[in-house]
Amino acid sequence: MAQQVSGSPFLKPFSLKTPVRALSPRRQRRHTLPASEFRNLTPQDAISVFEIEREAFVSVSGECPLTLEEVLAFLAQCPELSLGWFEEGQLVAFVIGTGWDKERLSQEAMTRHVPDTPTVHIHVLSVHRHCRYQGKGSILLWRYLQYLRCVPGLRRALLICEDFLVPFYLKAGFKEKGPSAIAVSAMRFQEMEHTLCGQAYARRNSGV
Repeated sequence: MAQQVSGSPFLKPFSLKTPVRALSPRRQRRHTLPASEFRNLTPQDAISVFEIEREAFVSVSGECPLTLEEVLAFLAQCPELSLGWFEEGQLVAFVIGTGWDKERLSQEAMTRHVPDTPTVHIHVLSVHRHCRYQGKGSILLWRYLQYLRCVPGLRRALLICEDFLVPFYLKAGFKEKGPSAIAVSAMRFQEMEHTLCGQAYARRNSGV
């Protein structure tokens, strides 16, 4: 991610404009929890995604890594490389990826989708601020990686993150590839790689 995670380019948490009501531990029984579903994002989700991204990143770095036009383009060009977690129809967490065709990520990878390639560049992994500290980030990442294993032709996933998030991704099965060539302002990142091999694992008991 309990870890707070997100991405593009450095994977930090975000928040939605509309709050999600949090249930007290005593009220959190399985039959009363909101109905959940995981599905690909669409261009119709772009406005919410961009507002979430802007709220998170402008406060941290003073700039938005992806413009609304880039978010729209990614969701239109490769919706199959995104996954959203919805509860009662409301987005509570999401991940967005694009195709890439080189061994390492470069600055160009931040704004480009290369179709029909064996590599996914994970741009964003984010969890609604009212849904953090519940393990949702790690659950979504796990489900996303299992989902990618079912997409024909995909062999690996790449991402960049700040040093403090390296242990989170190591725990999720990523390996360090070393310092990234990508820079945002004065910030520097580590590049991480996950090999997508074998069949998707059995459904994880997420406790939700």
